Amino acid sequence: MALFGLFGKKKGAAEQAAEKQALDSGLQRSREGFLGKITRAIAGKSTVDDEVLDQLEEVLVGSDVGVDTTLRIIRRIEERVKRDKYVGTGELNALLREEIAALMKDPVPVDPAIKPYVIMVVGVNGVGKTTTIGKLAHAFKKEGKSVVLGAADTFRAAAVDQLRIWSERVGVALVQQGMNADPAAVAFDAVESAKAKGADVVIIDTAGRLHNKVGLMNELTKVRNVMRKVVPDAPHEVLLVLDASTGQNAIEQAREFTKATDVTALALTKIDGTAKGGVAIGISDQFSIPIKYLGVGEGIDHLQVFDKRAFVEALFKG
Repeated sequence: MALFGLFGKKKGAAEQAAEKQALDSGLQRSREGFLGKITRAIAGKSTVDDEVLDQLEEVLVGSDVGVDTTLRIIRRIEERVKRDKYVGTGELNALLREEIAALMKDPVPVDPAIKPYVIMVVGVNGVGKTTTIGKLAHAFKKEGKSVVLGAADTFRAAAVDQLRIWSERVGVALVQQGMNADPAAVAFDAVESAKAKGADVVIIDTAGRLHNKVGLMNELTKVRNVMRKVVPDAPHEVLLVLDASTGQNAIEQAREFTKATDVTALALTKIDGTAKGGVAIGISDQFSIPIKYLGVGEGIDHLQVFDKRAFVEALFKG
């Protein structure tokens, strides 16, 4: 349950309850696999010993938390066991909650003083990038903000069409030039249009290809540079969209995109359709980048502002 909205405004009780239910439901498959494996690992044990830790390590790696993050968690639990002398297996879930939450980063709310607030969205094709942009535009509009979308993924005609459909569905402005147009030119026009209209937020879609990393880096750098001709400190957020269901592939994509550009926030999609929710822990820890948005379903309202404590609570529920 994300207690605060995009701009840090506290949500009402009904909205909080609805988001909590969506998060609990979205993490059901991950929770069942994760907790089931932990339960089997500690069955018949009364204390957290080396055997329990070895089995816990297998569970975490097998849940797509990642090797580096898993070893960090195990090391911290070992230190706790050593310090407290005796830790029963009944306390293990509580320990894991604490250590996992401590590793994850808190997202930074959108600064309402910045106008227009420019978000550049990156990610490979197929991860739900365009859908995330549409849902994000909807969320901003629900908070009373005016939004402009920029269709700078001009490599695929379908990308422009999809963004147009979302702009019409949500009721926000779209700046486009069609397929094969210069992405930087589209981004420039979108930011210029948003500034002229006094819009609160502008969201720029970008191409999702990774086959030529040098080309990708050059293109994203060019997009950033031309936007700064209109808004000197743009983009204020570089949002990398990742598909949770791809597990370790999502971590590899994060590695490549963080090399190509300065990613400042993550959106993790399709968490409801996978048992690999543990990947959220590894990605947030390994790259020291906060998960800002979590896709917990297909509905237009199923994009939540990430709350690490609510995430951990839902993952360990029951």
